[in-house]
Amino acid sequence: MKNIILILFLIGTTTMCAQSISKNALGIRVGDNDGFGGEVSYQRYLHENNRLEFDLGWRDSNNVEAFKLVGLYQWVMPIDGGFNWYVGAGGGIGSFDAGENDGSFALIAGDLGIEYNFEIPLLISLDMRPEIGFNDNYSDDLDLDIALGLRYQF
Repeated sequence: MKNIILILFLIGTTTMCAQSISKNALGIRVGDNDGFGGEVSYQRYLHENNRLEFDLGWRDSNNVEAFKLVGLYQWVMPIDGGFNWYVGAGGGIGSFDAGENDGSFALIAGDLGIEYNFEIPLLISLDMRPEIGFNDNYSDDLDLDIALGLRYQF
């Protein structure tokens, strides 16, 4: 009887570990709402279902080119199987080139997405990141950034 309980406990903890988020994930995040953008993306496990995400990227949209660095704190909740959904908040900084108006900006961002954790160390995600940018030389902007992410987990 003790062996059966021990085996069930080990199976349960193994199953729970399979659905937990990885310690590190590195990859790309590609998309944008009105042009094209690409980012190098890094995720770092913090505690249970919390992680940090850092994205360094380039965006080309509506005659504006921009580089930006965004940091997000995310809460990850399991759905079923390898699926999770997550929500987060954070901010960032960047610089832009809009013809005669060049400059830098700050932004605050939210994040809402769904991801699938494969049995191999691959994570695929689709998320929506509303961003509000602040700048004195260029109009403040609300941007809805929708992107597909592919990350290697280690």
